Amino acid sequence: MEKDTLEQLRYPIGTYKIPQPITEKHINDWIAILEHLPQRLEDMVTPLSNEQLETPYRPGGWTVRQLVHHISDSHHHSYIRFKWGLTEDNPVIKPYLEKEWSKLFDAQSAPIQMSLDHLKAVHAKLVYLLKGLSGKDLKRKFTHPEGNQETTLEENIGRYAWHGSHHFAHIESLIKREEW
Repeated sequence: MEKDTLEQLRYPIGTYKIPQPITEKHINDWIAILEHLPQRLEDMVTPLSNEQLETPYRPGGWTVRQLVHHISDSHHHSYIRFKWGLTEDNPVIKPYLEKEWSKLFDAQSAPIQMSLDHLKAVHAKLVYLLKGLSGKDLKRKFTHPEGNQETTLEENIGRYAWHGSHHFAHIESLIKREEW
């Protein structure tokens, strides 16, 4: 497989780029993406067979099942990071080893409905929280210990809107390629 093709499979919507400046429209659009992601994802993946759920979205990539569980796990972490950023002064967040999590028994075998239900609950809480944030709240920060990277809460809204859309596109592209 050509490198360009593999890169397109890895980043079907491109990498996350923080717009400058971040506007109220960006925030509202991102929140809308987060609000609708759980249902869109469920509608797309629940018709898939067990065999289809065990198909990697690209050579060497995670299976559809692992992607669904990853989205749920990752967005759960994001929700906690928003809470830390709102209640602590630029806290250093706890990263997690997502590749290792994807190898765990549940990520490889659990019914996807568990993570779809979890994602619905996490996003309902997240979206409710995000819609209530002030402009001052959006400028609050947390720090990721890898590279001491500071992230504002508004940047994190965009990052997770992108993240959900990124993995949604992985599955959607696979479904189209395989003509499922």
